[in-house]
Amino acid sequence: MKILHICSEMYPLIKTGGLADVMGALPHAQQQAGNDVRVLLPYYPQVAEKLGETVEVTTLGTFAGIITLRFAHFNGLGVYVIDAPHLFNRRLPYYDDNYQDYTDNYRRFALLGYLGAQLTEGLDHWWGRAEILHAHDWQGGLACAYLKSWHSPVKSVFTIHNIAYPGRFQAYHLAELGLPWEFFHPNGLEFYGEISYLKAGLYFADRITTVSPTYALEITEQIAGGGMHGLLQIRQAEGRLRGILNGVDDTVWNPDCDPHIVAHFRANYMRGKAKNKSELQRYFGLPERKEALLFVMVTRLTEQKGADFLLAKIDEMMQQEVQLIVLGSGSPDLENALRAAQARYPQQIGVKIGYDEALSHQIIAGGDVILVPSRFEPCGLTQLYGLKYGTLPLVRRTGGLADTVNDSNKENIERRSATGFVFDSPDANSFFDAVSRAISLWQKNKLWSNVRQNALAQDFGWAKVAQQYQALYQEIV
Repeated sequence: MKILHICSEMYPLIKTGGLADVMGALPHAQQQAGNDVRVLLPYYPQVAEKLGETVEVTTLGTFAGIITLRFAHFNGLGVYVIDAPHLFNRRLPYYDDNYQDYTDNYRRFALLGYLGAQLTEGLDHWWGRAEILHAHDWQGGLACAYLKSWHSPVKSVFTIHNIAYPGRFQAYHLAELGLPWEFFHPNGLEFYGEISYLKAGLYFADRITTVSPTYALEITEQIAGGGMHGLLQIRQAEGRLRGILNGVDDTVWNPDCDPHIVAHFRANYMRGKAKNKSELQRYFGLPERKEALLFVMVTRLTEQKGADFLLAKIDEMMQQEVQLIVLGSGSPDLENALRAAQARYPQQIGVKIGYDEALSHQIIAGGDVILVPSRFEPCGLTQLYGLKYGTLPLVRRTGGLADTVNDSNKENIERRSATGFVFDSPDANSFFDAVSRAISLWQKNKLWSNVRQNALAQDFGWAKVAQQYQALYQEIV
């Protein structure tokens, strides 16, 4: 089957979040299953640097100016890139250094959808027409609308990685983008007087997926649906909405061969885990105390991610025999509060503001508990990485976190199904209750070791995910 993925980021070419990790793994898994898979993304400077030599497929005039479509093989996968320096030659992919969205984002990502639809229709005559267009998040959503407006036989799948970002723009842009005005309608692109690229995917795609079964249910409810819940209820009733849990790329996240950590380990040989903890403590200037429970957090510092729960209880946490290491960036207020906490507890807290892919591997390998206390979380990947590295996740029961972590309560421990710590209410007190339970279990060495072995035994491989998508594609082709 010929499949084209349309996305705005792909690891390791460019990454700002979990979408890149998914796109760095799912197409490869599908290709290994025997499909002809290619990916389209913008030709950002970071992509140009890492992709290497490309060949020109075509140059054409579009509503966004003259662009060149290029192609290269990267890690064995066919990758198309949109070479349009006036749109994509920018250091950050979505917003400027002041976190302000680029004013031409409507045009930049409409072009991504337009060229994706054109590619599936045979724009590259050497590849021909695809059978499946698979668009991701609002940046790829208009591709589904273009196919529908052209009455194309190509089938489309749209995946929601986070419904909180609807891709909203002024309606008058519609004429510029070459889409029919009748699409500006509640049964179409219209969303509270504007156009929404995410709604384009939800309305026009043949199938909609999201990245966990629980999140697929949550977004049909008003509290989590971002204003799209009514449409999603209809799609669910039609059988067109499905939750498919994300996986973990074993070639990138594997403690037995990870090049970013100081000592390798596996379920039946855990000595390296302690060495990684010592190295992590040393890196952040903390006392190398193996008996201290080391909490780690690798995240965007936002209220969505529950960073404020941690800050509300950080003084109480530091009264215990614990340490805390945080890697992330985001809200200046949360960044400053973390720095202040580090200044108060320099022997217990290590903080690095920013993004560091290699360091994130070392943090997850060396930690004892990874904090993912999100208010909402479509899937979450860091808790999966924590399970893979025997770093027990502490999560809120929402979205993919609910689908992947079993609480270490008495019953689950006895059934040998416990893999972490789960709390229900989105508030600081419930978060701290879970922290306290983690501290209590840490003091019971044998039980902790048993739960950690359960975590290490979990299987979230991409091959299983690819099989589920294959079945979905077969339904509509």
